[in-house]
Amino acid sequence: MGRQHWKKIWVGSAGNMVEWYDWFVYASFATYFAGAFFPSGNPTAQLMNTAGIFAVGFFMRPVGGWLLGRVGDRKGRKAALTLTVTLMSASAVLIAVAPTYGVAGYGGALVLLVARLLQGLSVGGEYAASATYLTEASDPGRRGFASSFQYVSMTAGQIVGLGLQIVLQRTMSDDALHSYGWRIPFVVGALGAAVVFYLRRNMLETEVYEEDTSQAGERGTLRALWRHRREAFLVVALTMGGTVAYYTYTTYLTKYLSNSAGLSKQTATLVSFTALIVFACLQPLAGALSDRIGRRPLLITFAVGSTFLTVPIMTLLRHADGYWSALGLALLALVVVTGYTSINACVKAELFPTGVRALGVALPYALANALFGGTAEYVALWFKKGGIESGFSWYVAACAAVSLVVYVTMRETKDLDLGRVKAAREAGDGSAESTVTTAS
Repeated sequence: MGRQHWKKIWVGSAGNMVEWYDWFVYASFATYFAGAFFPSGNPTAQLMNTAGIFAVGFFMRPVGGWLLGRVGDRKGRKAALTLTVTLMSASAVLIAVAPTYGVAGYGGALVLLVARLLQGLSVGGEYAASATYLTEASDPGRRGFASSFQYVSMTAGQIVGLGLQIVLQRTMSDDALHSYGWRIPFVVGALGAAVVFYLRRNMLETEVYEEDTSQAGERGTLRALWRHRREAFLVVALTMGGTVAYYTYTTYLTKYLSNSAGLSKQTATLVSFTALIVFACLQPLAGALSDRIGRRPLLITFAVGSTFLTVPIMTLLRHADGYWSALGLALLALVVVTGYTSINACVKAELFPTGVRALGVALPYALANALFGGTAEYVALWFKKGGIESGFSWYVAACAAVSLVVYVTMRETKDLDLGRVKAAREAGDGSAESTVTTAS
């Protein structure tokens, strides 16, 4: 890769890291602020309330995917990426200053809800804009490697959030963290977003987008996307299993270890922190492997592993009695998930022509996340409250099994030439097969 390509990847990834830091820090600090916005009572019920608001953010992602996907296709990837980080900064500020239940009753929960709606809009467009940008900015033979940095940066955002949580746990009392300490990470997120806003204002547009010759009036429209509806449905199906597994072993893992396995919050946080560092390092390796052997083998490996290993891993995690046993199981799960996370960005981007690529990735992916990813934590807590916690493990395995069918039957996409996937197909077939066979 040349210097300019690395610059594009760095700037896109840095912004993605801050976006996902803000998105995930809500989940990682929920155990501390759950009681601040809702009446005192059952801790699991309070977590379900905050998880419900977390899920609401996901239901705004399809709206954000449509709006910001349209911006990305009509105004450019740079414009969409700059707008997403602006919305994320505003949401972080709102959470940082939200009044508690004792001060404003449910008014504080309302502010929290508005902030999550803004975050949903932002992340709904961020994923697609980032996936599209990183895929288009890379050399044709290294798209898997380059796009893997999307999940490197996403995971880095989590690592920073968890690292800050560990520092606060070590330097502040538990009472202080529940009282006001949980606001600190949101202040940090707002400051980070301001820095990234400056970086993205000066980022370079991708050559693939600049050279696109499709009609301006057709770019980023639902009418154009409808011509590629098979690819859109394919994105939903191949996302289903991956997003449930990803959120199970990242955002929900800390709560699961503390609320179900009985580990201390400090130990549970340290397990997640360590596992995520290893997970981030695996992404480029798996992405580079996909450039050599193809995307499908990695996707199939993930789906087979998640289908048959989820139940035993989750069962053993629930009985983990310390840091090392929990870490080993978490790493095993995340190694399996890497087969999906390392390449899903480029696989989806490779399915669509340039003029509808951002919207084509954004809207169906956001819909899949709203239905499956955003609700994963809430579904897990619902099973727990109902006394059948093991049911969630079977749910995750079932979602992976559905995606496995898709992975086995889909065509390979690694040899696709993005520059030749033109909007000339507007007047013709928008099938998934025609997309893949337009390869060099």
